[in-house]
Amino acid sequence: MELEVLKYLESPPTRKELRATLDKLQMKPPELVRRGEAIFKTLELSDNSSNEEWLTAMIEHPILIERPVIISQSQAVIGRPPENALMLLK
Repeated sequence: MELEVLKYLESPPTRKELRATLDKLQMKPPELVRRGEAIFKTLELSDNSSNEEWLTAMIEHPILIERPVIISQSQAVIGRPPENALMLLK
């Protein structure tokens, strides 16, 4: 299996790409956010924020996006713990 590494800290995903990834992960935007990042503490995001607000924050501050995300043609997993990656290989 050939893998492509996308370094989204250097080249952030588009809104469309981020939505497609979330669909494959079967997650909502807040679930993909790294809340421990310093920048997160400065943003006014809460459970009342819209999905669009969460998406905008992740696009403007890609460090907020959980990583690594491993994506196949039909599904995706967050690579933490690393055993999650094995789910795509089955």
